[in-house]
Amino acid sequence: MRFSDMPYIRPDKDLLEEQIAEQLELLQSTDFSTADGAFVALEKIFSGVQTAVSLCYIRHSINTEDAFYAAEQEYLDETMPELEQLQQTVYGALAACPCQKEFESKYGSLMFTNISIRLRSFSAELIPSMQEENKLTTAYEKLIASAQIPFEGEVLTLVQLGPYQQSTDPMMRKKAWLAAAGFYTEHRQELDDIYDGLVKLRTKMGRQMGYENYIPLGYDRMERNCYTKEDVQAFRQAIVDYVVPVADRLYRQQAERLHRPYPLSYADTTPRFLSGNPKPQGTAEDILAAGKKFYHELSPETSAFIDGMFENQLMDVLSRKGKAGGGYCTDIPDYHCPFIFANFNGTQGDVEVLTHEGGHAFAGYTARDIFPPENQSPTMESCEIHSMSMEFFAWPWAEAFFGPEADKYRYSHLMGAITFLPYGAMVDHFQHIVYEQPDLTPEKRHEKWAELTAIYMPWIKLDMPFWGEGRAWQRQSHIYGMPFYYIDYCLAQSVALQFWALMQEDRAAAWQRYYGLVRLAGTKTYRELVLSAGLTDPFRPEGLKAACAAATKWLDRQDVTRFQ
Repeated sequence: MRFSDMPYIRPDKDLLEEQIAEQLELLQSTDFSTADGAFVALEKIFSGVQTAVSLCYIRHSINTEDAFYAAEQEYLDETMPELEQLQQTVYGALAACPCQKEFESKYGSLMFTNISIRLRSFSAELIPSMQEENKLTTAYEKLIASAQIPFEGEVLTLVQLGPYQQSTDPMMRKKAWLAAAGFYTEHRQELDDIYDGLVKLRTKMGRQMGYENYIPLGYDRMERNCYTKEDVQAFRQAIVDYVVPVADRLYRQQAERLHRPYPLSYADTTPRFLSGNPKPQGTAEDILAAGKKFYHELSPETSAFIDGMFENQLMDVLSRKGKAGGGYCTDIPDYHCPFIFANFNGTQGDVEVLTHEGGHAFAGYTARDIFPPENQSPTMESCEIHSMSMEFFAWPWAEAFFGPEADKYRYSHLMGAITFLPYGAMVDHFQHIVYEQPDLTPEKRHEKWAELTAIYMPWIKLDMPFWGEGRAWQRQSHIYGMPFYYIDYCLAQSVALQFWALMQEDRAAAWQRYYGLVRLAGTKTYRELVLSAGLTDPFRPEGLKAACAAATKWLDRQDVTRFQ
């Protein structure tokens, strides 16, 4: 079914309570056939709820000024915590079901491991705070989407300002960064207040669950099922030890290419070359056509997947007034399909988002018929393996996207993969500090960000309004809306780099190992999925060190003077 034809039906809490209560009684049967039938019925009920939530969220993201979906999003922000309570009731019944061994035999034990995590991450006592949390994160999204910035005779959104921030003209580039800084600075009080409210709410929620702070609850909400806070801390340290020196050298080389002083201002970190960053050739439609060609030729499975995406209008990628920022992929369960949301702006990011979110969508497509839905998707750091690795699988098709700048793109993309790791680790470290010290003032939080910048991004000179004031984190929506998510990108990137190294030796074999990992969907933990593909556990420093060394060796072999 086409996306435009999918009906949105507001979830009716009272009706859902009746339907769920009827099945819960059957779920407690000692007869597995009866209990399993109830479980299947319950999964269908919640699939309908999630379908409504996804449709509303997508349509609200596409146009935040649409009054109907703005109102529905407000309704769901208020109602979803109560519906989550119903879901938790089902989880509790499953955990206590007399037929648990039979369920584990049929559906696997990981589902019950994850259910136990979900049960300890929720209490009815949290509902008012969760409702307020939803309102605050929506307020942040609306604020960012509302940007109308006068620039060079136009009025631009933050996304549309992006190409100017990568300009080859240093003065134009700086002007664009200052224009973005002006918007953030104008709304600095709102940005501080929203985040301060979120930190206080989440800290309260953590303490209501019996913890000293929000961090243990945050990890449970991210469903960390195979590693700890200490593992993450060690992973961040490995990035400081092995990746930061490499990234710093790459940025020193960039400064030389640009004839700019080192350390670099924020405005000088974005262009890789004097001639500018690689740009996709043609229009947005041309980029989409190249994307279709890539997926068609990559494998029979990706060919069928991309045809369905185009035929059923399952992408919205053009930036425009009123559209929410960023990009994402989500599932629409009742229709067994994913949806890609993005904001093309004429930069190489257009190709990266098409391949990145396409990786998520392909994984969702591959797992669309797995039952139960709990087994369709792994935890988020594993989902990011799907997407970040897909970016690398697109390299042989770079000519279709970038024409004569294909090699420039490959260099820029791989350099970006390396230099992203310190930033992603810094975002995670910052959040741990914030939630360990929830009483920090907004000013102190900005100071902490500036201190971490010196550790993780020593190539940055803090000399610009907003950006140089330790406020740059406020553009990162994950910090507001999805606490502790960002390290997932780093964990996945370390695996994607291993896949990249395999591609240099045998692309077909690398694809088969990747596709095998994708087909396991959510039936294995992150570490199990990595090992299933014959890769090194990213929590072992030697894996990160080796992947980084292989990428650096490739970068060093390139004659970058031809890109100037």
